[in-house]
Amino acid sequence: MGNLLKEIEQCRKEMIKLSIIHGLTSDVVVQSSQRLDRLINEYQKQSAS
Repeated sequence: MGNLLKEIEQCRKEMIKLSIIHGLTSDVVVQSSQRLDRLINEYQKQSAS
């Protein structure tokens, strides 16, 4: 689960950088946000088990 946390943090940082460059509503930021959501959901699913 540690690797998943690292991946979540990396994705979060990437999304922040992209939002600064492209704006919060750009497609690339929305896609990054959706990826982050999937990772967080996966983490929560594993935590509940």
